[in-house]
Amino acid sequence: MRKPKILVVGSFVMDQIATTSVFPKEGQTVLGDSFSKAPGGKGANQAVQAARLGAEVTMVGKLGRDSNAEEMIKVLKEDGVDVSHVAFDEKEPSGCSVIILEQKPGQDTRNRIIVLSGTNMKITPQDVAFLKDSISDYDMVILQLEIPMEINCLVAKYAHDAGVPVMLNPAPSAPLPDELLANITYISPNEHEAADLTGIKIDHDGADFNRNQAKEAAKKLFEKGVKNVLITMGTAGAVLMSENEVFFSPTISEIKAVDPTAAGDSFVSSFCTGLCAGWGVQDALDFSNCVATLTVSEKGAMPSLPTLEKVEKFNREHNFKIPDTEVLK
Repeated sequence: MRKPKILVVGSFVMDQIATTSVFPKEGQTVLGDSFSKAPGGKGANQAVQAARLGAEVTMVGKLGRDSNAEEMIKVLKEDGVDVSHVAFDEKEPSGCSVIILEQKPGQDTRNRIIVLSGTNMKITPQDVAFLKDSISDYDMVILQLEIPMEINCLVAKYAHDAGVPVMLNPAPSAPLPDELLANITYISPNEHEAADLTGIKIDHDGADFNRNQAKEAAKKLFEKGVKNVLITMGTAGAVLMSENEVFFSPTISEIKAVDPTAAGDSFVSSFCTGLCAGWGVQDALDFSNCVATLTVSEKGAMPSLPTLEKVEKFNREHNFKIPDTEVLK
């Protein structure tokens, strides 16, 4: 057995987080409760999560020559992520974000996020050209939409041509070209992104969701060439559909949500790690729900991403079934 090898091509974002008891209205100024900074970005989050779960991870992206870049590279290195293929731009600043967390007693935390792309949108075909010959070294490629669509299309084609499965996390929501969808093995929108992509709203109330609507949304993506559709729906859990099978995993309610930032990233990355470890789809889905549950229980993006040891401890304490994790150790 060998550890899963995962390639993440995506974004770096330094999150700047303000907490408040009330979101300000237009023209309104409110006094916040706290401020902090934490490395993030959908690509970097997913790379770190997979590494903390035991995968061998390579991150490809672009940074500026600034202190934010130094801090983000340091964190990835400490988690064992290979950053030797990260490129640098001499003029543009590294990506950053402004996150406002609304925290009210007795209520789940809500967030609003503004992302400033910086160097993430400066990745060029030349920066990823080396992957044409080396992408077959990986078990899975993970992509998101915080980098140029041209780059996602190019990397997905490299992977497809080499027979390497591709996971696309279509966030933040954007129209997707047919040439990209035709090369995608897995797509993982949340319910809102699924509606944007297909025009089909998936109704849900608490832990229940409209399965027929979910199937219709997936069918539209199958018609574009996608093989598997994984839709996350908050309190209604997650459902993965292929043309012949449907798998469902309910949300875990044992831990109170403190900060939903990076929950989707941790879910997607842990699902890919599970598949690459040789687990079945249901086991990978259930495992991902545990990982995402732990993620929302703490503040920040990367700081909240759990290690494999923490996930195993959580599962033991709550008597959840966990697949064989030896390949990840």
